[in-house]
Amino acid sequence: MGFEYMFFNEALRDRFVKFAARRGIASTMRPDTIAGFVVELPDGLAAEQQEAVEAEYESIMDEQMLLAEADDELVSHHVAGVAVTLADGTTRVVRIPPPVARRLFEHFTPDEVHEIASAIAQGVENPVDGPLCRKPSG
Repeated sequence: MGFEYMFFNEALRDRFVKFAARRGIASTMRPDTIAGFVVELPDGLAAEQQEAVEAEYESIMDEQMLLAEADDELVSHHVAGVAVTLADGTTRVVRIPPPVARRLFEHFTPDEVHEIASAIAQGVENPVDGPLCRKPSG
């Protein structure tokens, strides 16, 4: 499983894919189950590549947000979602209130938000009985 990036605009999605390709990073693309598109990049990118990808994605997200805010139809729909990876490796999108999503993305990168949400989902799937401060068995 690689890193997933969400897009609602085809031109911005294509720009991101081309950006990755120019850096020798292969990508896969699929429609999202709710709306938009998901672009997946492989795990294990060099730190410089990952930093460049994150910077480009943040720049595109700023542009995507401006486009969405200018679209009267989109502005009337207030919804946000975060992709989570379950313990079995499947990915789901969890709806979260837009004000919470906005605060998350102000302080964390998309990958960090995905990591946090996935950790919570896996914790729900595999609850810990007893005190959290005990050492894991194994």
